[in-house]
Formats: sequence, structure tokens, C-alpha cells
Amino acid sequence: LKKEFNGLKVLNGIDYKIKQGEKIVVIGPSGSGKSTFLRCLNLLEEPTEGEVWFDGVNITDPQNDINKMRQKMGMVFQNFNLFPHFSVIKNITDAPIRVQKRNKEEVYKEARELLKKMGLEDKEDAYPCQLSGGQCQRVAIARALMRNPEIILFDEPTSALDPELTGEVLSVMSDLAKEGITMLIVTHEIGFAAQVADKIMFMDKGYVIDYGTPEDVIINPKNERIKTFLEKVK
Repeated sequence: LKKEFNGLKVLNGIDYKIKQGEKIVVIGPSGSGKSTFLRCLNLLEEPTEGEVWFDGVNITDPQNDINKMRQKMGMVFQNFNLFPHFSVIKNITDAPIRVQKRNKEEVYKEARELLKKMGLEDKEDAYPCQLSGGQCQRVAIARALMRNPEIILFDEPTSALDPELTGEVLSVMSDLAKEGITMLIVTHEIGFAAQVADKIMFMDKGYVIDYGTPEDVIINPKNERIKTFLEKVK
């Protein structure tokens, strides 16, 4: 996978396979291409070269319906991307009812169960402007889960939060990781990465510098570039 913006090479050949149920955490310095890599996987950014295969389908083939494939992919953004004029419950239920044409009563029942799981059962009628950043991000995670996705992509989900609210969101994500859903997470939270990841991908300047277990990449790194990075973020 390669990606250029106006001649600037952002991804320089990413070639990896993610297995069902794996938790892959992508770390590295700002500007290394982490978020671009994530956004290329569901074609929010169109790769310059290469293919993305998901569930046996080449989703980079223009003949395939990317919107249909995106229904199997959840996405959680840095800045929540909630609809400000929708209540919490409507933010969560709108796409399953309107796009997936699911039964309204079943969707609302599932949504309320998810809100309880997120510790937000008393917020279903609130609007995003009435919530903290941590609460908004938990709503965004619930919205992604409502699609019953096969994979959830997390693009630095705690970067806009202060430390206390970051803990709220990471706790929810840690619980999700135990449930077996496939997760690909871009984050600067190194301790969290070491705790939940099956594999760590370290990126720098559009390349994958190392890929392996948390033990190999974070706890006992052999690569000098990674050692330097970890010393600065600890």
C-alpha cells in the first residue's frame, strides 16, 4: 500500500495481513503515516498504489461497493464526529435503522444495552454538547458497535481528551479487546498498547520499522529508532 499527497510520499509500501480477532496497535511519531494508513483501509483516503482486501473482497476495485463493505467496518475518530443535532440515542440508532433497514424496536433495545455497557444509560436523551469528551467518545464507540462490525478502526481515539477522560475511553476499549472483536488502533498510549495488543506496528516516515509482540517492540525493543521514540514518550 502506497499513498502520496501532491508528490509527498506518506505511505511507502505497507504489506501486512490482519487475522480475525487480532488486536493490532499502530504507534510511532506524529507525521509517520499512521492515520493515513488507517483511513486507506476503508478508502476514506484512496491509496496511490496497492490493494486492500477485506473478507475476501478487493475493496480498492472500483466495481465493488465500498459503502456495503464499510457496513462491516466500524470507525472511531479523534474528534468523535457525532451529529450535534441528534440526541445520543439517535446518533447510535440512525444508521442501523435508516441504512441497514433493521427493526426499530430491536435497534433501540440493542442501543440501550450498549449505552449501559458504556456507563451512559442515563444519557440517551442528551445531546453531544451536554457531554464530556470522554462521554462523546464512548457514544462514538457505541455507534461503531451498533453496526455489528467485523473490525473496528480507532484513529487516535483519546488524543483530544485530558488524562482523566482518556482513562474512561481506554477502559472501554480494553473491555472490547477481551471480547474477541478485531481491532486496529492508532494511539500514543504506549502502556495501553502493551496491555491490549497482540501485535505492535511501529511506523516512521511512511515505513513499518518493526512489527511484533508488545514484548519485542515495546518492552524489549532492539531497534534504535524505537528506543529513542519510547524514551521521549515515557
